[in-house]
Amino acid sequence: MEARMKNPATVIPTAMKPIMELIKAAQSQGLPQELMEMIHLRVSQINGCSFCVDAGLKNLRKLGESDERVGLVAAWREAPYYTDAERAALELAEASTRLADRADAVSDDVWNNAADHFDEQQLASILLMTAVTNLFNRLNAPIRQVAGSW
Repeated sequence: MEARMKNPATVIPTAMKPIMELIKAAQSQGLPQELMEMIHLRVSQINGCSFCVDAGLKNLRKLGESDERVGLVAAWREAPYYTDAERAALELAEASTRLADRADAVSDDVWNNAADHFDEQQLASILLMTAVTNLFNRLNAPIRQVAGSW
């Protein structure tokens, strides 16, 4: 396998630094790194970005997550391995990724459930992580960035 081109964020050198700053900002609000990586993994699974799915799996394993928690992120609703707070964050990340799937992209139920578990800064962190992951997915998937190549 070979990518169609270099990653656009590296082709335009001034792009990578602000993207990385967004990731740092998203990760600066005290949420567990494991949760942030689960969000990254789930959003990347939805978008079919093999590069980011690979990175998410590897990062979660490095953080010591079990095979069950890593392997079943795609089925978090049915799997018993996640806390209520993690489920709320994953649900918000999914809704925020699938904006066009319904008229009310992020329903009050989804939002209120997340707000029951996270304060405003933490919600902002979840949304920023979701947005940055979507950005990376939209850069990597079209160029067919090869999993494990970066």
